[in-house]
Amino acid sequence: MKELVIILAALTLMTACVPAKRYSELVEKEKLCSEELNKFKNSSLNFEADATDLQSRFEVLSKGAEQLKEDTTSLGREHRTLLAKYNKLDQINETLETNYDKIRLSGALETATLQAELQQKQIELQKKEDALLELEKELLTKQMLLAEREQRVNELEKMISEKDKAVQELKDKVKNALKGFENKGLTIEEKNGKIYVSLEAKLLFASGKTSVETEGQAALVGLAKVLETEKDLEIVVEGHTDADKMESAKHPKNNWELSVLRSTSVIEIMLANSEINPAQLMAAGRSQFVPVNLEDKSKNRRIEIIISPNLNELFELIAN
Repeated sequence: MKELVIILAALTLMTACVPAKRYSELVEKEKLCSEELNKFKNSSLNFEADATDLQSRFEVLSKGAEQLKEDTTSLGREHRTLLAKYNKLDQINETLETNYDKIRLSGALETATLQAELQQKQIELQKKEDALLELEKELLTKQMLLAEREQRVNELEKMISEKDKAVQELKDKVKNALKGFENKGLTIEEKNGKIYVSLEAKLLFASGKTSVETEGQAALVGLAKVLETEKDLEIVVEGHTDADKMESAKHPKNNWELSVLRSTSVIEIMLANSEINPAQLMAAGRSQFVPVNLEDKSKNRRIEIIISPNLNELFELIAN
């Protein structure tokens, strides 16, 4: 009991010693972080919606190309069938003309009948020729449209392949840069075209603290040096905590604030030790609400750095 009184007295003295100016700065920083969090959540939702829309449009274009292939094949069959009929009618016409010449003198009635039949066949032949020309025009139009669609699909496939290759190459660079930390609470994986670098809190922070430890700083500097040359990326730094309730009269006051302050501390170190464009970075705090392990809460105390490629070129290609 006596020891508890001494500890409470010490905490009271420590709280009283916090300068009012520092407290105000922290409050202002919390406010800015909350505003940025809302902005980054909206940005993340828009990005995921854009990626989903991109995949849907790509699938529509691919299906359209397959349908055009089927239409072109069908038109080709119709063209060949009509051409065969046309050739057969042409042969019949030649036969009739030959027969007409042979029996032209056999009688006026027979001649008139043959002439009428010949004219009818010629009319049918002309209709077949007109239909054949129309079919050829339609076939040419379909072929041109198919070629255009196939070109766009090929361009999309090429760009997606290049993006996937670039993401894989970047993932390899990140792995090489952080090779010494793989067994110290660091994992790297690729999901949905993004690279997720997860660093457990034990690598970066002391319990309840927001300042990054020396070893954690080395990992962040190594990662920042890899990313500073990649100008076509969006980088989101997310802070996560466990579900243990945290209440304090000083900052951080709760898990929300702790997660945000930790993410901003990570960004400050990355910016201070590299030439990363600050506009590429976003800080976010997720508190305890996105756990990754229900059995081991220490796994949930982490920083996730989410590296996303810029898909503007793909959107422009689909829009044109």
